[in-house]
Amino acid sequence: MNTIVFDMDGVLFDTERLCEQSWLVTAKEAGLPGMEEIFPKCIGLNANDSRRIVMEAYGEGFDYEGFRSKASDWFWNYIEKNGLPVKPGVRELLAWLQEQGFRVGLASSTRRSTVLNHLEQAGIRDIFSVIVTGDMVEHSKPQPDIYLLACRELGTEPGEAYAVEDSPNGIRSAYAAGMTPLMVPDMIAPDEEMARLSRKIFGDLGEVLEFLKEESQ
Repeated sequence: MNTIVFDMDGVLFDTERLCEQSWLVTAKEAGLPGMEEIFPKCIGLNANDSRRIVMEAYGEGFDYEGFRSKASDWFWNYIEKNGLPVKPGVRELLAWLQEQGFRVGLASSTRRSTVLNHLEQAGIRDIFSVIVTGDMVEHSKPQPDIYLLACRELGTEPGEAYAVEDSPNGIRSAYAAGMTPLMVPDMIAPDEEMARLSRKIFGDLGEVLEFLKEESQ
């Protein structure tokens, strides 16, 4: 196989922890209970599906847009002060994929403007020939739509492509699309379901690189 599609948050960038912190800080300031249980349910989901989960928890009168705006301000202020946290091994893996002539895509549940900002800030935007984001599909992960769209735009059959994911929702999405999921866990530890759905579970992106080198021989 010479096609690979990456998730972004938690795979390329250590941003899921920042997002969680922004939600927890904002919830604490607003006196909202239970956000530490609610946020993990939203990992890997797009804005539509995340909104549904939060509204179910806090009721239809909850100012979700206001909450997200305040959390977003906290997130971007942190990035401005401290920089974008790039995961170890990202640049080495992407460089090797380019050298080998892989078709490289990205399928992130995050909205497009944020995805492009992160990729450009890290200097890796041009590596991805296809970028599919959460605002391009009605329902993102764990539904397969976002990966199916990425494969269509890459001109490949899902069965001929790898998907690199960190979250259970992402792995479920890639598996449902018919791809070969490679899991690099971030915030949620893998369980038996993840072991069953993933081709392999890795400790970091360096291990993914070694695996792909072996597979290409």
